[in-house]
Amino acid sequence: MSNSDNLPLIRHSLAHLMAASVLELFPTAKPTIGPATDNGFYYDFDFGDHKLTEDDLKKIEKGMRKILPTWNSFEREEVSEKEAIERFDGNEYKLELIQGIVQSGDPITLYTSGAFTDLCRGGHVEDAARDIPFDGFKLDTIAGAYWRGDETKPMLTRIYGLAFKSKEALDAHLTLREEAKKRDHKKIGKEMGLFAFSELVGKGLPLMLPKGQIIKDELWNYITEKKRSLGYTFVTIPHIAKRALYEKSGHMGKYDAMMPVMTDSEGDEYVMKAMNCPHHFEIYNAEPHSYRDLPLRIAENTTVYRNEKSGELSGLTRVKNLTQDDTHHFIRRSQISSEIKMIIGLMQDIFSTFGFSDYRVQISARDESNKESYFGDDALWEESQNTLIESVKEWGVPYSVEQGEAAFYGPKIDVMVKDSIGREWQLTTVQLDFNQPLNFDMTYINEEGKKEHVVVLHAAIYGSFERFMGILIEHYAGNFPLWLAPTQISILPVASMHDDMANELQTEFNKLGFRTSMLESGDSLGKRLREVKSKKTPYYIVIGDKEVSSADGLVERTITIENRNGEKWQTTIKEAINALVEERDGRK
Repeated sequence: MSNSDNLPLIRHSLAHLMAASVLELFPTAKPTIGPATDNGFYYDFDFGDHKLTEDDLKKIEKGMRKILPTWNSFEREEVSEKEAIERFDGNEYKLELIQGIVQSGDPITLYTSGAFTDLCRGGHVEDAARDIPFDGFKLDTIAGAYWRGDETKPMLTRIYGLAFKSKEALDAHLTLREEAKKRDHKKIGKEMGLFAFSELVGKGLPLMLPKGQIIKDELWNYITEKKRSLGYTFVTIPHIAKRALYEKSGHMGKYDAMMPVMTDSEGDEYVMKAMNCPHHFEIYNAEPHSYRDLPLRIAENTTVYRNEKSGELSGLTRVKNLTQDDTHHFIRRSQISSEIKMIIGLMQDIFSTFGFSDYRVQISARDESNKESYFGDDALWEESQNTLIESVKEWGVPYSVEQGEAAFYGPKIDVMVKDSIGREWQLTTVQLDFNQPLNFDMTYINEEGKKEHVVVLHAAIYGSFERFMGILIEHYAGNFPLWLAPTQISILPVASMHDDMANELQTEFNKLGFRTSMLESGDSLGKRLREVKSKKTPYYIVIGDKEVSSADGLVERTITIENRNGEKWQTTIKEAINALVEERDGRK
């Protein structure tokens, strides 16, 4: 692969180039860190009293293009701690990074291109002037960022840039981003009256409005129906537990998003659950089990609570309370592959209903350089990671292995799915757990009458209902399929003389379980039609003189039904009902 195709190296090199341009324009600015990102790069700076403006951004980008032709190499230099401190004297951020490198035992390396030298671990193009497309990048936005993500530390200025392998690829990304803005679930959710946030309730705590709750209920009913058909048993657990439960599971101390501990009047310490597995382990242990009981699949749609940082919260896609479609499979070793295959099949079945079919998988493995942060020995981890890899190979989709992304008790499969405009979302997770069954002593009696430990698969298809709803709002741009739409059919009488038939028609649809609305004739028909379309209602029917006089029996009358795409057709009410019932119940 040539450097021009290696976007991570291009993007990291551009972060250096941006820092060089910043220092030419603002010599007293203090550069801190500047990594590559999924679509470009950023660099954090301390500009002192200067507040960076959009005009400054244009000047910095212009400076980058001026410097770029002069950068023909990145020269690596390994230096001592003393030399590094002398080179970055006056920049407390770089000095802190140097101390971190010293403590890690890694070499201190500097990279120089042109007149700019930076403290860096490496990862650059060979020749910036040759390998970086001149028109494939642009500076994008300015944001605030705490030093090292710590709210107790100074606020820095972060400059984001975009970088792609060509101008065409950059333009395509910008076009996609504009489309994504139109689909922003926060904007559409407000327009459609799906959910709300309250400062008094708190950040990251969404309130489901009636129409939003309809969507959540439909998703809930659908996945529950699918899981029941596969033999899942549903359970219910409390929303809190003693601190001791999470100390036993290892989450207290290893999972940094646990909610603060509460103490009751008797001095017992409790915590709101951030995950359900420890409760489900206790459900398993509440009764003895035989090999004949396995696989035992228990499921629950329940809310967990996570102490996410306010800067990371975003609409429904990152919240503090999330309702998981959680499942735990208690199985024998010999059942691992077949159970994973079943979970993947369930996921594909469900996701095909929403039009998701383009999959990629990440195998999240442990950090081999930090084994002490994980439960279990090397043999168990090697077995579990290889088992997941073999399962994904059998599935036949592209996959990668990411070190350090595993849960502390086991590796996992993270399934990435592309939406209708090509963006990738991480949805389904399957975790393979050999360690917690040992920790909680979860056993069954085998064919020989001896105890064996089960294996646990942790799985969630949607991930969380809130996040999945946010993704679906953007995937559909609010144009939900009939079965999910909060209002499925709107009926509009042209004038008051048409109200009786409109009411009869609404009653007929309501009896069949449709969610309908009738926009009575007080406002002009044009205004009411605009309202229906703004709410993205799948179908609407206008009742006028022609419809009222078309036949004697209601269901034999002819109507014109129109969908939100502007397509319309004439049919009898009976035929319309049959077609709409088929579309709704078939989740088409």
